[in-house]
Amino acid sequence: MTAPIDRAELLRRARGRSRTPAPGTPAAGPVPRATAAGPAPLSHAQQRMWLMDRLGQGGPRYHVPLATRLRGPLDRGALAAALTGLTDRHHILRTRYGHQADRPHQEPAPPAPVPLPLRDATPEEAAALLRAEAAHPFDLAAGPALRALLLRHAPEDHTLLLTVHHIAIDGGSLPVLAEELGALYAAAAEGRPADLPEPELQYADYARWERARDDRLADAAAARAARLTGAGPLPLLRPVPPGTPERRAVLHSAPLTADTMDGLRRLGARHGATAFTVVLTAAFAALRAATGGSDLVLGCAGGHRARPELRRLIGLQVNTLPVRARLPEPDGDPVFTELLAVVRTALLDAQEHHEVPFDLVVERLGAAARGADGTPLLAVSCDLVHPAEPLALPGLTAEAVEVDLGLAKFGLTLLVEDGPRPRCLLQYDPAALDGATAGRLHTVFAELLTAVAADADRPLSRLPGERLPDEPVGERPVGTQQAGDPHPAVAALLADPRVIDAALHLAEHGPALAYATVSGPVAPSGAELRAALRRRLADPDALPHAVTLLDRIPRRSDGALDPARLPGAPTAHLDTVRDVFAELLGARPPAEGDFFGLGGHSLVAVQLAERLRARLGLPLTGLDVLERRTPRALAALLAERAAERGSGARRTAAGTGTAPATRAGTVLLTGASGGVGAALLQELLAQGRPVRALVRPESAHLVAGAGVEVAEGDLADLDSLRRAVEGAETVIHAACTFTEHAVDLAAMRILVEGWRGTGGFVFVSSIDAYGRPEPGEVAEGGPSAGPLTPYGQAKLDCERILLDAAASVPGPVAVVRSPIVWGPHRRLRDQLRWGATGALYQAALAGRPILLPEPSAGWAGASWVHSAALARAVTASLGDAPGRIVNAVTGHVSWAEFTAELVRLLGSSSTVVHGPDAEAELLRPWSYRAEALAGPLAPEPGEDWRTVLAAMTAQPAGTH
Repeated sequence: MTAPIDRAELLRRARGRSRTPAPGTPAAGPVPRATAAGPAPLSHAQQRMWLMDRLGQGGPRYHVPLATRLRGPLDRGALAAALTGLTDRHHILRTRYGHQADRPHQEPAPPAPVPLPLRDATPEEAAALLRAEAAHPFDLAAGPALRALLLRHAPEDHTLLLTVHHIAIDGGSLPVLAEELGALYAAAAEGRPADLPEPELQYADYARWERARDDRLADAAAARAARLTGAGPLPLLRPVPPGTPERRAVLHSAPLTADTMDGLRRLGARHGATAFTVVLTAAFAALRAATGGSDLVLGCAGGHRARPELRRLIGLQVNTLPVRARLPEPDGDPVFTELLAVVRTALLDAQEHHEVPFDLVVERLGAAARGADGTPLLAVSCDLVHPAEPLALPGLTAEAVEVDLGLAKFGLTLLVEDGPRPRCLLQYDPAALDGATAGRLHTVFAELLTAVAADADRPLSRLPGERLPDEPVGERPVGTQQAGDPHPAVAALLADPRVIDAALHLAEHGPALAYATVSGPVAPSGAELRAALRRRLADPDALPHAVTLLDRIPRRSDGALDPARLPGAPTAHLDTVRDVFAELLGARPPAEGDFFGLGGHSLVAVQLAERLRARLGLPLTGLDVLERRTPRALAALLAERAAERGSGARRTAAGTGTAPATRAGTVLLTGASGGVGAALLQELLAQGRPVRALVRPESAHLVAGAGVEVAEGDLADLDSLRRAVEGAETVIHAACTFTEHAVDLAAMRILVEGWRGTGGFVFVSSIDAYGRPEPGEVAEGGPSAGPLTPYGQAKLDCERILLDAAASVPGPVAVVRSPIVWGPHRRLRDQLRWGATGALYQAALAGRPILLPEPSAGWAGASWVHSAALARAVTASLGDAPGRIVNAVTGHVSWAEFTAELVRLLGSSSTVVHGPDAEAELLRPWSYRAEALAGPLAPEPGEDWRTVLAAMTAQPAGTH
């Protein structure tokens, strides 16, 4: 929610000023309604969401799931009509986001019926289905930003889920959406028009109005940035690399009494402050004690709905407000109410400038927007929230249903939930904060709230508070240099079990360049190793500009590094990189110029990557720019990727109509840049098969190499699929979107229709296509039993397309169904953090109790396959199982065994308990037979589940 505004105080201040706005406050009249349709610019808040999506850092954490249990006679047709009416009234809910000439824009799609799929599911199954649906990615370019799902538990018992992308909605929009949905439903059920006035504005009107004020907003942003000069990130937090795609959240919760909440409200009222201001002051006090700092910055949400014409506008109208409080020094001992006065003043100052977009402030801050280690200045937030309200429909009993996707927007968030059962909450990202530190901070915060609610006139020394370490007690960051140590970067690289050898060269007039030799077919790239160094090095100045992978580090006879035989600092692309920097940033930078220090920000990173990719024909993303930051480091990365492509790599460009001449026996492999695809690629190359790999342009460097023809494209780009399959003798289709059912089906049809070879077509499917059969053994190719997950249904539909075409295609076809795939590839490590194993992993990581199903319920556990074994099975399936659906399963592990090993590997303090409230997703009482491919599936050394689990948790396997 947005921070409650002390309107009386703001009004008093406004009346005390002249009609001329205060410095740093842009003036503007009412928001006008547009007189013409067509593309509109994105608002600043929308652009931030769009950039996060383009950078791969958005995903489900910017999804807004609204779930409601509805009991009574539901009229599904009326509900579908109400949803369609809602998107007809509010264009933002059917808006698409394109970009042209480096700039994004928005434009509503024509009105169309909103699909309302209906699925039968028991209440116990609902939680997993709701989470899966809410986590499905949005395609912002194709739209829309709203989708619906209706689960039927009984004839008069349903759960409705609306999932809306944050780019189209905020907390202030929800009451309007709920009210209008109810009115539209009632009207549709009664067969009459809804008695609703036309919306005064559309969101595009607001975006145009805001953008028309950009000059004034830029001046105001500069003034706000000046107020933040000299501030730094919270010392407790570790840097999270810009390329981290998902930020998992761990939540601590403690109950607060109603008396405590009443006391906090009374305290605020006595001092002319809102309850939120009191909560924010408690957060500042807890962090002051924890860090010993007196100059702290926290973020809170501010809104733009103070203008009357915007109050009923659905759309994203929130802004992040940085609140900088200069508190009394730690050696002082003020009472809590003194802190309250300081924080109240700081919050009011921030709220007076709530219309100044935070992304503009970040741009003006430049390099100062992050600490020296890369941690954002604003990585901690605070909020006062209320329980979600249900989407009430006339004639039905409505109950809100929580859908927690377990994702964090900030490294640390301190919250109070005010409602029938008040709670003190602390959410943190384990990549940014140590779990023990987070737990102790949460305890202090909860105790502090209770204490000040009872007596806020005590000195801080007599209130709960504790100095916490900036890192886990007893640990020294890898790479901290001591007497006799090698260079910290070398020490950190050698501490990585994937690195065989490492060296660092400090040229007299050049940057520090690191070199590493790695092991394994899916070993990390140089960029990944450098990202790991950024997280682990205690001294950010020790970070090398690049990590280059070599087959062997050249050394002299005495073992010392031989710089004469090292590849020099890459200069082939340096001039081009500096030219593009100059085009976008207005000045040609030095080779070591820092992207952020030169005024770069997220949009420029995307634009810079796109121009360099087009100019050099080499893969590059905006995340690469944010991670590498200097022209020399980017030139090094581009040189590395050019070398990875190698002279043996062949390329089919996605944007051309021609392809290189096809080699005899070519195998088209889709999904080659993923974890399963990497194993398949290795297996095919080991067999000497010529491979054409379909990958997105930005991922081409991951597969390019001798014997690999790169076909740049995407499942959603049907023309690229047609070019890729042309002339292929064999097809192994291992790619899927996971979430876009229509895209997966269209891609399968194109590949099947375009394939003319005789070598065979294998589709890598999933055991999810079996659904939920009777407990026990599941035979290969047995019938599916509902309900199927959306992912399982998509796999089953793709299978049918291939098998239905079996009689008309020239070669054999096969479907290989796999369970969860485990292996050392970085993409496969994420398998532990999702699905059935995700809750167990997160609980073990946080040291929380792990709840498993009752043993009396029967066997339950994970079916799994090693990635290398799956690759062998898939390549053998055309000979061993043509025309069939077969399983590729290495084994089955009970949850009890899996959890015990996970706790051991993570060094967790978690205890295991059994109970009826265990996650429904864990109730998996099936084992899958796999006789047809038993030969290639036979485990090879190192393919047992304990060893692969150790590799996926980055711990050495023990002896058992």
